[in-house]
Amino acid sequence: MPPMSKHLDTQLCREDIIKDPLPRIIMYYQTHHDSSDNLISALPLAQPDSLVTHVILAAIHINEDPENLTLNDHVPDHPRNNQLWSELALLQASGIKVLGMLGGAARGSYIRLDGSAEQFEKYYGPLRDFVRGKNLDGLDLDVEEVMSLQGIIRLIDRLRSDFGEEFIITFAPVASALLDPTRNLSGFNYADLEAARGKDIAWYNAQFYFGWGDISNTNMYDLMVSVGWNPEKIVIGMLTNPTNGKGFLPWSNFSPVLASIRSKNQRFGGVMGWEYFNSLPGDVHEPWEWAMQMTNLLRK
Repeated sequence: MPPMSKHLDTQLCREDIIKDPLPRIIMYYQTHHDSSDNLISALPLAQPDSLVTHVILAAIHINEDPENLTLNDHVPDHPRNNQLWSELALLQASGIKVLGMLGGAARGSYIRLDGSAEQFEKYYGPLRDFVRGKNLDGLDLDVEEVMSLQGIIRLIDRLRSDFGEEFIITFAPVASALLDPTRNLSGFNYADLEAARGKDIAWYNAQFYFGWGDISNTNMYDLMVSVGWNPEKIVIGMLTNPTNGKGFLPWSNFSPVLASIRSKNQRFGGVMGWEYFNSLPGDVHEPWEWAMQMTNLLRK
């Protein structure tokens, strides 16, 4: 890992991000520890050569016991996470926004938030307290189970009411869901959601992988824009390593595609990578290199 002094000496570079955060460079951070239970530090993402705008901490799960909220497989305040929370605070101090990701492939969180008013309060309260206690800048709502439109609107409204206008609310739909409501994991129609609460949704981390999207050319992205999606709100999600799932593309394939999209859309929403710990080209030894190369491609 590079010397610590490099991680935090970023003020001049990040002033440009504060003025204009587009295109965003977003990194999902789900694998926090290696096989020996050592923290995989995300601090290198704050180096001057890495203009990451947001880190999304995954994954928060609401379990059957409402007081048993977990971050992956452990309670958030497990001792193994002490250094994690300290380092995330340092990332925030450097100007990077840190969000939490709720849900994902492990189902149950949104079903529990989609019931009666009494049930909602029972399960929402611990989530609210966790977000507030960890000083997260926002929540990424990765709804990969059926939820009603009314239920997700209730959650958005409550987050906005409890955390204010500066709180960042994002979604992580599969890319096809922005074009075809039948090719969707979330239950509700994203076009309907945008019409109802678009003012409260900062952007969509669209998953262009696992067969749900194609970023080998600009066609799918161009279609999204042509049917009315705001380019500022579409973040192109890609795999950072072929071991992270199906649909990985090497740099030589996707870099000209992103460059083309960037040139055609001055207000391009940006990119996100799933996930940090083994991002290529550096892999597990230097995973921050993905962010450096993306910075060179999109922000210089």
